[in-house]
Amino acid sequence: MKKLVFVFVLTTLFSYCDAQTKKWISYDGGEGPGKGKKIVLVSGDEEYRSEEALPMLASILSKRFGFTCTVLFSLDPGTENINPAFQQNIPGLENLSDADLMIIFTRFRELPDSQMKFIDNYLKAGKPVIGLRTATHAFNYSRNKTSTYAKYDYRSKVPGWEQGFGRVVLGETWIAHHGIHGKEGTRVLVNGIEQDAKNPLLNGVKDIWGPSDVYTVKQLAPGANVLLYGQSTNGMDATAPVNLEKSIMPVAWTRTYSIVPGKQGRVFATTMGAAVDLKSEDLRRLMVNAVFWAMGMEAKTPAKADVSVFGQYEPTMFGFGTHQKGLTVSGMQK
Repeated sequence: MKKLVFVFVLTTLFSYCDAQTKKWISYDGGEGPGKGKKIVLVSGDEEYRSEEALPMLASILSKRFGFTCTVLFSLDPGTENINPAFQQNIPGLENLSDADLMIIFTRFRELPDSQMKFIDNYLKAGKPVIGLRTATHAFNYSRNKTSTYAKYDYRSKVPGWEQGFGRVVLGETWIAHHGIHGKEGTRVLVNGIEQDAKNPLLNGVKDIWGPSDVYTVKQLAPGANVLLYGQSTNGMDATAPVNLEKSIMPVAWTRTYSIVPGKQGRVFATTMGAAVDLKSEDLRRLMVNAVFWAMGMEAKTPAKADVSVFGQYEPTMFGFGTHQKGLTVSGMQK
């Protein structure tokens, strides 16, 4: 009996340790148009619950479309729990070395050079990028201004890297809230651009509303093509009327970027994407369509992608300090 108890305790201990030490989650791709393609999804923001949104999105991309997906998180180096408020640690970025697409949803990260070099190498190779919400201000090197990668800072003044990753890669940096944060949502004008009516990025996309507010977009970088505009809504639910006193703003666009001459990559960027925004079926569908487009697979974009979630998806409302405490990486596998 003592031997059985010992084996049980030892097995439980190893299982517990494994759950605590796992630093990212992976979904093996199966059959589907994405078979053989690898996507790395990088979470890490204090406010909009990217740590909840990206595992859900990864499970859809993997299980429904065959993409192999790896999701990374901001981890507290002490507990190794997910802690989006800790800005200086995202283990697993080496997975970008053989990735076909990076989906990034970070805010004000200040990563060590040993991690940041993998993002830098990925971009120098001209590989595609999808940026969500706070990715316009993905990095903030206010504490380590001598870092090799301080030029990624959203306020960068380095020649050729003015306004950092957001401007140079995605096409815009952080400007301001256009809508009233926490009081106004975003109603997307899906049919606002006639020339995009047959764009595969909009396949099956008819109705998008989200509770996160509209971001100000001052002036997109040259070559950016606005895909969707959004209006502020007078309220935080899908039935709220639009605020006609406020102008529309771009909420999704495409462009190409180039860090190294001759190496160009496709970009899809959206100022939406909070975990609660992604309760919108058509916003999830837009994201799936963007994955196909970004990798040059637009001919394989489904007419109406199946984006139903696996299990329950009840994301935490956005806000500072409202993230779920004590989350382990293993616990986020969908």
